[in-house]
Amino acid sequence: MKKLTLLLFVLAVATGSLFAQNAPADKILGTWLSEEKDGKIEIYKSGNKYFGKLVWGKNMYEPDGSSRTDIKNPDEKLRSRKLQDLVLLTNFTYDDGEWEGGKIYDPKSGKTYSCVMKFKGTTLQIRGYIGISLMGRTTVWTRS
Repeated sequence: MKKLTLLLFVLAVATGSLFAQNAPADKILGTWLSEEKDGKIEIYKSGNKYFGKLVWGKNMYEPDGSSRTDIKNPDEKLRSRKLQDLVLLTNFTYDDGEWEGGKIYDPKSGKTYSCVMKFKGTTLQIRGYIGISLMGRTTVWTRS
């Protein structure tokens, strides 16, 4: 009985430490309001990577109520994609307080940028760039 109790205790500690390692990285999960307050992006995890999809936007529907599509996309085959649930953030990994190695897509311009994300207080700073991060722009999102 003591061996079984000890085994269960060791398993509980090992499992808890695995979850604790992901806790800082998973802090980014949830719904975020864009700086312009015209879109909500849900950041989620798939495997060990982080993604974000557009779940709400001020201009997601045409005046007749139909869904707007990704008309600015440079790939003509993708222009018929609905903006609702469009994946804007792709393939981010967590490393030492930053989510990096991913891309951010801007449906307003149809452009895709390299991107790094990090917290500053309770806000999420998102820096999109081409080439090096010094040549980019930062936007700040707040929890929704």
